[in-house]
Amino acid sequence: MAQRYLRTRISLLPGVPPTNTIRELIHRFFTEGRWFQPVRYGGVGMRERFEPGSFDLDALAAYYDESKYFYIGAKTDRDFLHFSPERHGEYPFVGSFSWYTSIVEARKARWREAHLRQVVEIMHLLGSPLAQSGLDDDLQRKRDRIEPNADGFGSSLVFNIRDYSEGLEGLYWRNVFGAPFVDLFGPRLDAIPASQRQSLDGGLVLVQPYELPTQAMTPEGDAAEGQLIATLGRESFFDLPTLTKPTRVPDVSWMLHKH
Repeated sequence: MAQRYLRTRISLLPGVPPTNTIRELIHRFFTEGRWFQPVRYGGVGMRERFEPGSFDLDALAAYYDESKYFYIGAKTDRDFLHFSPERHGEYPFVGSFSWYTSIVEARKARWREAHLRQVVEIMHLLGSPLAQSGLDDDLQRKRDRIEPNADGFGSSLVFNIRDYSEGLEGLYWRNVFGAPFVDLFGPRLDAIPASQRQSLDGGLVLVQPYELPTQAMTPEGDAAEGQLIATLGRESFFDLPTLTKPTRVPDVSWMLHKH
């Protein structure tokens, strides 16, 4: 049976974070969070190995210094991380830190509570404006699509939304909004029922349409997302049926000057 992933995607500011920030990020994730036992690291294939029974931050830092991105995985593909800042400057807002684990973890209330605390902590560390967490299948279906090529030969991947500077592709199980989106939505956030909204440390706001990520991609889940999108303003979200991009987007211009 194919693995069903819960994916948590934390968007990054433009630029490449310094190595000391990455050291702190990984320390918090594995030493304080202990989310899984890191065994492998490196590029897509994660060919490098940590020494058994130890976690060598220096080795990972050296890899990041050279490559400016990394994967870290458990013994199997059940759990892994992907840190990928935007390194080339063409699309400055596409950088992300993604955390993949089995969807079964989210069945446990204590795990869900710890997950939210960890996401908030990482967002503050990285200065992230947005975190989204949900079924990986849901993130993929809203993020991009396959279209046939105009010449009739083959097909191409087309982004619905490339990054948060273009607005939002939709809502997921958990949507944690930083300052650009809190400013964008303003008092509309207060119109969301208290059962689906939570104010977090540092001015972050959680919007959660339903209790469990497995409720995504169901009629009930889609309806809950649709109601919240209507409350926040459809013009800030990609409309999949009509393939219409958002017309109201967050102000992120200051991020370019900051970096």
